[in-house]
Amino acid sequence: MLLGELKRLVAKGENIHLEFKRKANFPDKIMKEVVAFANTEGGKLLIGVDDNGSIAGLKHVLEEEFVLKEAIAKYCKPAIKYDISKVLVSPNRFVLVFHIYPSEVKPIFLIYNFKTNIGKAYVRVKDKSIQASKEMRQILKARSKNADTYLQYGENQHRLMQYLAQNPSINVETFSKVADISPKEASDILVKMTLAGVICIFPDDLGDYFTMNENQ
Repeated sequence: MLLGELKRLVAKGENIHLEFKRKANFPDKIMKEVVAFANTEGGKLLIGVDDNGSIAGLKHVLEEEFVLKEAIAKYCKPAIKYDISKVLVSPNRFVLVFHIYPSEVKPIFLIYNFKTNIGKAYVRVKDKSIQASKEMRQILKARSKNADTYLQYGENQHRLMQYLAQNPSINVETFSKVADISPKEASDILVKMTLAGVICIFPDDLGDYFTMNENQ
């Protein structure tokens, strides 16, 4: 990547495919963005660019690169695929470009307990990386396996479709009350309906919501 291309990329601002970081401080926190890119559509992590789009660059680029490569190997499980390039932005200052590929095996987790190998999955929504819900993790896993979805359309599914015909969205808690079923059963139905392409899931910091699939 040349400097002109980098400037055009930065001018777009942070988005679903692009994240800026000034330095590789707190690399474990930066891994949240890496995991989110791998779990979504992939993206580019630019190290040496401020949140406001100012391209400061890195003086010790090889040290920053080493720290982040070590962090990716340590915190991101299963392993992810990525490329690294360096863009000269001024004498002796570079921007590191990590190109994260969408993972074929999902979800990818950010490990925070190495004794139990427990982690959290994240997905990219607009310019944010948010924690994936249980439903989102199930959907990611099923889609990565290309698993067939056998949809049984019964009374509860009918109630769901009736509700969405009159309301813009629904969540697990609301569906549980509307259909008078357990939250687990509501969750399972919403996941299967999403995998079947009947409805769509929208991850959100305040809780996922589901809408009718307008392309259906």
